[in-house]
Amino acid sequence: MKEIIQRFEVPFTYKVIFTQDLFNPKNNSFAEFFASKNELSKIYFVIDDGVLEAWPNLLQEIELYFKAYKNELILLGEPLSVPGGEAAKNDNKHLERILKATEEFHIDRHSYIVAIGGGAVLDMVGFAAAIAHRGIRHVRIPTTVLSQNDSGIGVKNGINAFGKKNYLGSFAPPFAVFNDSLYLKTLDDRDWRSGISEAIKVALIKDLAFFEEIEAQCDMLAERDLPAMESLIYKCAELHMEHIANGDPFEMGSSRPLDFGHWAAHKMEQLSDYKLRHGEAVAIGICLDVVYSFHKGMISKVDLNRVINLFKNLGFKLHHPVVSQRNTENELKIIAGLNEFREHLGGELTIMLLEDLGKGVEVHEMEAAIIEKSVAYLENMYVTV
Repeated sequence: MKEIIQRFEVPFTYKVIFTQDLFNPKNNSFAEFFASKNELSKIYFVIDDGVLEAWPNLLQEIELYFKAYKNELILLGEPLSVPGGEAAKNDNKHLERILKATEEFHIDRHSYIVAIGGGAVLDMVGFAAAIAHRGIRHVRIPTTVLSQNDSGIGVKNGINAFGKKNYLGSFAPPFAVFNDSLYLKTLDDRDWRSGISEAIKVALIKDLAFFEEIEAQCDMLAERDLPAMESLIYKCAELHMEHIANGDPFEMGSSRPLDFGHWAAHKMEQLSDYKLRHGEAVAIGICLDVVYSFHKGMISKVDLNRVINLFKNLGFKLHHPVVSQRNTENELKIIAGLNEFREHLGGELTIMLLEDLGKGVEVHEMEAAIIEKSVAYLENMYVTV
């Protein structure tokens, strides 16, 4: 018997740059980043149509910016507008339009595809960039709270298929991320609030002090205080990136700690036909697992109430009709999310629960009877007498 064994490592480095008014010619952070690559950078834009609606002068601003920095930047064609939200990930034609553009504008591995938008658009564009030419440099400009503090700064890309969230996708780190906090000003209240759930998630499993900071700033966040949100996004992004660097970024194992609350959230999104925002579903999913942790005797009633009250004080509703939907055998439909969660990663089912505020613990099974009890607990908070 003969064999050859090969082992190699590929280092990944990327920056998340925090700024305001990114395409103001007086702000050179965008141009300076590309100038540091010592080549004339060819850039193609894909933009969330919700961003274009909220910022009607954006295309003109980009054009003027590229004229101001013509020695560093080349704009490839007209920016492509795509639908925001899960619509971007549910219809392959948007992916195909980007792939067609890579051929039409001769976008190669030394060019850049820059996505501006919410997390769903960034996921879809990142996937297109990852599969064209086996990988085109991808730059993200997240425009929502959730994408600036979580999905937009990570290494995952994907689209939905076969009725399942992120069934098709890739692990491909961005070349850079630019977080411009001015985009947050035009978010509706649902999208402003929605992204906070991801910050609470990472605080609950990793950092009690951060959880207490969110509690202390709850009123400011609920009242849309921008500096408070900027602080939350920075800390949340920092914790996520530390986890990516020190954990299992390409998910080779069976553990996904940062998906605390997500096994139910992904199923709720699907059952609601994606009418539930991702962050809204995550808030319910987190609370479901926190209630489950309480019923298992892992956390106290005091800690449970702190989590529930924080979400409620931020304006989240912690129940939705899809949570209580049942199949023909009278089983909760969301329980199917456990198996889908395991299948998506493969291997052993691994779910993050709480053994204390700021400290998560992994378990490998969940009891249907306690899930039922936890669903009833959340539902009963909204029962009118």
